[in-house]
Amino acid sequence: MAPLPLDGIRVLEIAAYISGPYAGAMLASAGADVVKIEPPAGEAFRIGMGAGSPYFAQYNAGKRSVAIDLKSPAAVDAIKKLLPHFDVLIENMRPGKLEALGLGMEECKRINPHLIYTSISGFGNGGPLRDRPAYDSIGQSLGGLYTIMNDEHDIRLTGTCLADLITAISTTLGILTALVGRSLDSKRMGKKVETSVFEAMTTLTIDAMTQAFDLGKNPVRDTRHPQASNFCLRTASGEYVTLHLSSSQKFWRSLAGAVEREELIEDSRFRTYADRTVPENYKSMERILEEEFAKHPYSEWERRLSEADVPFAQALTMHQLAEHPQMRWQQMLDRSENSKMLVRLPWKMDGERPQRPQHVPSIGEHTTEVLKEVLSEAEIAELVASN
Repeated sequence: MAPLPLDGIRVLEIAAYISGPYAGAMLASAGADVVKIEPPAGEAFRIGMGAGSPYFAQYNAGKRSVAIDLKSPAAVDAIKKLLPHFDVLIENMRPGKLEALGLGMEECKRINPHLIYTSISGFGNGGPLRDRPAYDSIGQSLGGLYTIMNDEHDIRLTGTCLADLITAISTTLGILTALVGRSLDSKRMGKKVETSVFEAMTTLTIDAMTQAFDLGKNPVRDTRHPQASNFCLRTASGEYVTLHLSSSQKFWRSLAGAVEREELIEDSRFRTYADRTVPENYKSMERILEEEFAKHPYSEWERRLSEADVPFAQALTMHQLAEHPQMRWQQMLDRSENSKMLVRLPWKMDGERPQRPQHVPSIGEHTTEVLKEVLSEAEIAELVASN
């Protein structure tokens, strides 16, 4: 395989859980050398399992681990000596915490003016919520996702983490943008990249925000369904089929043929896209389709919808998705050395998808290896002796 696009880029990661580590993992998959700084007891997402934690493996495979106590001045000095050798720093502590340890942006940029200093927080470095702790569900809740994804007056949790993941993706985009900008700058000056869970959530709710001000009311789970002309229908065999017709008259006519209800095409409630977006008409169409799809098993609907060229998909579980022929063809999954499932990058370069590095580092596995770049044997021994 050709050299990866980030070969030669070095990243110092002082981050835990998902938002920072997943950003680091994506950069590592693209070829960057990512050195993870974690406490001597290991990052919290190891959950006491070391390299065996499936969650730690997913977000940290391919990195090098340096276990060092940042509360120690000698450890902070060691990090400062490493800084000139790195292009990017990623941190996701609460605002001001890393600065209090002596590794704030001003100090790090003084040491290495070419450094891209990346800070991830819950809500940003100011405002009334600056110091409030934030996890994924807090981001989903305050970011508006729980109200969009549920029915009015029935607000519930979603089934997976979304806020932390989109924050990591947004962070990666910011870092790559800064790297491109630095490459175009004759002085190669670094930037400070800042984002937060609160800000990143807007990339998921942008359509709902548009809809809210277009309609003059807050959208909930089914507000957009008439506009998208989509449905999720139970078949006779128990599987669910998702349809998304959008505004296409062709797909509506094809669906009516597939369910053998051609008379619906000229029904005054459904004749045009504008007719079908009327909420009452949409609900009537939904009831009709629920009755029709309950008559046949999924295999029959798969045949009919495919032949009619209707946009459809089976609603898959994660295990079904992992085994799906399309997933296998795309080669989206890898295994780590200890057989943990790893998800690869969602894009290819020159027709090839970068493989996930498969080694999951044990706590502090590369501490001596990395520190030897900037410290003598005696200095490393002194750090070890001081615990």
